[in-house]
Amino acid sequence: MHFAFSFGVQAAEVEVNKLTGEVRVLKVISANDVGMAVNPLGLQGQIEGGVMMGLGNCLTEEFIVENGNVITDHLARYRVPGIMLTPEITSIVVEHPIEAGPYGAKGVGEVCSIPTTPAITNAIYNAVGVRIDRTPVDQELIANELWERENK
Repeated sequence: MHFAFSFGVQAAEVEVNKLTGEVRVLKVISANDVGMAVNPLGLQGQIEGGVMMGLGNCLTEEFIVENGNVITDHLARYRVPGIMLTPEITSIVVEHPIEAGPYGAKGVGEVCSIPTTPAITNAIYNAVGVRIDRTPVDQELIANELWERENK
């Protein structure tokens, strides 16, 4: 067990199509306490990759099993996000070296992906007032809830 705990926070800007419920992430701002940035270019790639991993978790990726059979057994069915879904990503690197880490560094791998889903779902709520409580985000749920509000 190590004691070099990493911290991260994110904010997202989204666009929601009120007719279809489609969500498009326009921008993600990601701030991460990395201890000491040993390899700044590699760190940037890790942050951007983590944001995309979190975006996939939030919007597109779903592991489906029906009657004991895996339905999403190929990447084409699993819907990993591609370059067309990549938002503008702004990284804020916070360096707060810690003695427990090598050269004062902390881990940064998964920390970048964890706050992405809540940042996006909170942005959806701020945009259209629909609270999302499961992933991937269900476009139909958003569209139906907005339609029901319009027709009350």
